[in-house]
Amino acid sequence: MQDKKLVPTPVVVMNKPGAGGTVALGYLNQHAGDGHYLMVQNPAMVTNSMLGVGTATYSDATPVAQLMADYIVLIGRKGLAHETGSDVFKALKADPKSLSIAVAPGLGTGPHMAVALLAQTAGVEPSALHVIPFASASEAITAILGGQIDLMPSTGGNVQGNIEAGSIKGYGITAPQRMSGVLSDIPTFREQGIDVVFNNWRAVIGPKNLPADQLAYWEGVFEKVNSDPEWQKIATQSFLVPDYHGSAEFGAFLEAEAKESKDLLTGLGLIK
Repeated sequence: MQDKKLVPTPVVVMNKPGAGGTVALGYLNQHAGDGHYLMVQNPAMVTNSMLGVGTATYSDATPVAQLMADYIVLIGRKGLAHETGSDVFKALKADPKSLSIAVAPGLGTGPHMAVALLAQTAGVEPSALHVIPFASASEAITAILGGQIDLMPSTGGNVQGNIEAGSIKGYGITAPQRMSGVLSDIPTFREQGIDVVFNNWRAVIGPKNLPADQLAYWEGVFEKVNSDPEWQKIATQSFLVPDYHGSAEFGAFLEAEAKESKDLLTGLGLIK
C-alpha cells in the first residue's frame, strides 16, 4: 500500500502476539470506530472463543476484506508405505490410530480442522485419530523428518523446502485445483475422491463500529492491492492464492465458517 502510494500516509506494522490473536484484537478495539487501525486475521478469529481462548468473536470487529486463500498440504515421513492420499485415508478408515498425525500450533487450529474434515469426508471418525499437538510447525516438521511422526497437515509455505528436497512426501492438498511450483505434483484431494476444499484464509478486519465511509475507503484500497501484479506474484511465491472479497461477502463467509467450525470442533470433542 505504501510503495504503490495507495494510501497518503506511512503504514506502521505493530506486532501484538498472544492468545492466538486475541491480544491484538483487544488492542484493535481500544480504537473502536477509528479507521486508522486495521488487523490481519485468519480462521483463529472464528474459533478462539469456541475453544475458550478469550471471549471476543468475529462479530466484535468489522470485516473489511478477505485477501488470500492458504490451502493445507498433508505431508508424510519418508518410508511411509502408503502411495497416495486415498491410501492414507483407507488405512485410517481400517484403523484410525494406525498413523500418528502432528497438528500445529495446537488442537483446533486450521491444519487440525482440515485433517478432521478430510477424515470425516473419507468415512473416518475424526475424534478417533491419533493426533499429537505441537506448539509450532517447525517442531512438528522436525518430528516428521526424524521419523517420530507419520503425517502432518501444513500450509504449503511451511513445507515447500522439504518437499523440494525430497525429505517428505506430499499426499494431497485441500485446494480446488493443483498449485504451482514445487507443489504442482501434489494432487488435490478432490482428484483422489475425497471432496474437500479447506482454506486457511487471510483477511483484514477493522475495529468494531467502523463508519461506512471509512469501511468503503479500505475496501477500495484492498481491492487495488489485490489486483496489483506484484502483489499477486509475491503471493504465488508464498503458495498463497489472491482471493479478494469485500466486506459484505466476507461477513457472510464468516457466519458460514463459524457454523462449520463449531460442527467440526464438536465432532473432535474439543467443545460441547
